[in-house]
Amino acid sequence: MAEQTTADPTFSPALVSVSSPSPPKKENASPVDSKLTELNESRAELLNRILNLKQDLQSWRGKLDTQVQVYREELSGLKKTLNLEVEQLREEFKDLKTTLNRQQDDVSASLKTPGLQDDSKDSKEQMVTEETVEARLTDENAKEAEH
Repeated sequence: MAEQTTADPTFSPALVSVSSPSPPKKENASPVDSKLTELNESRAELLNRILNLKQDLQSWRGKLDTQVQVYREELSGLKKTLNLEVEQLREEFKDLKTTLNRQQDDVSASLKTPGLQDDSKDSKEQMVTEETVEARLTDENAKEAEH
């Protein structure tokens, strides 16, 4: 075989040699190791921040739930108070209506009594008579002023 290799003009001893993988150089390994360490630290930091954010979120939700419960209780109390006040107002208006109806009935009844009814007719007639007299006097005064 050695004869063939020397006779072949394309044969080159450098091409024949099988290159074995060279052991990793320490110079190349240390930047990779430092990058991995840096990435692991960054990952740990991010996970820590995520855990803190989750805890903050849970705390916030707890506080929010507590606030919502307090507001619901306050609204429930206000609603009860409002309903009581509305009911009291209804009762007061009902009493006022009853009182006004009684007063109206009393006034109607008092107007229907014979003595008061005649007096009211007399007073109306007297007012009409007085107005008529005043109007005639005004007309006569106006006529005299023209002459």
